[in-house]
Amino acid sequence: MNAKRTLLSIIAILMVFAHSVFAETKDKAEVSIKFYDRTMYYPGDSESNPVYVYITVSNPTAETMRFKIADDKMFSVDFIGFNVKKAQLPSTQGLIRKRTTNQTVYFREITLEPGEEYSFRENLKDYLEIKDPSIYYVELRFYPELYRNKTHYMASNRLSLEIRPSPSAAASSAIPVESKSAIVLQPEDISPDRVIEQTIIARQKSLWDQFFLYMDLEEMLKRDPARSRKYNSVSADERADMLRAFRADLMLQRIDYDIVAIPSKFYIETTTYSQTEGTVKVLEWFKNDKYQERKRYTYYVRQRDGIWQIYDYTVDNLGTE
Repeated sequence: MNAKRTLLSIIAILMVFAHSVFAETKDKAEVSIKFYDRTMYYPGDSESNPVYVYITVSNPTAETMRFKIADDKMFSVDFIGFNVKKAQLPSTQGLIRKRTTNQTVYFREITLEPGEEYSFRENLKDYLEIKDPSIYYVELRFYPELYRNKTHYMASNRLSLEIRPSPSAAASSAIPVESKSAIVLQPEDISPDRVIEQTIIARQKSLWDQFFLYMDLEEMLKRDPARSRKYNSVSADERADMLRAFRADLMLQRIDYDIVAIPSKFYIETTTYSQTEGTVKVLEWFKNDKYQERKRYTYYVRQRDGIWQIYDYTVDNLGTE
């Protein structure tokens, strides 16, 4: 009997020791977050304008690390968000309902060897209510023993999240308009989505100087192979004449009709860019007599001397509605 008690005591001590070793190892784990795709974020529900965040748990130690991960990640992670006034963002009603309802939480045990990582993606808007445009600061808490053990968590780095006003023609009025003055318009150092937004609104208002302000007319002219061959073979003066004629033809809608078509409304879907190149995808609607056409424009932009310029575009017809 004494031998049995001694054996049980040894097992209990080993279990406590093992638990402490695993806990210590978990505490040394690293959790990091980054935006899954660099784009523009707006207020709205989680489905129409998600904010995807890429979460990585890594093991920088020399020992094996184990932790639990729930099938529903809302029981493994939490996002904490603050605005510039340090007011905390509220949790979504969906998150609150899940965590206050009795239910079985299914999970797996993940094992990370030294140097290994485990990553997954979550939509920030499933966790936090983001209703207003502003600058927010977001960090993540990872619970290695699931959310039920809320006091034991690992904190990630902090991200700066910019939520912009919802883009619409009516919402954008800050366009430098000098159509009736002799002042030469100067392009500004603004983001690619603002470049596209201002260009489209300028076309809606027939402000041609503003419309061409961020347009690389030389590259737009060379989109056509025949024009490009001719342009490359003539003198500098003849090139200048070709650019003037190309601009006039665009204004009269003789060529490249899609770039000068006037949408009744538009919505910027995504903006993706590096330091020098970028793309902006825009949904645009065009009214006809009996129906409304819907098209997706992809504008290609390039940065020169700190200014983003449109140098190409493609159009996908999405049908009528």
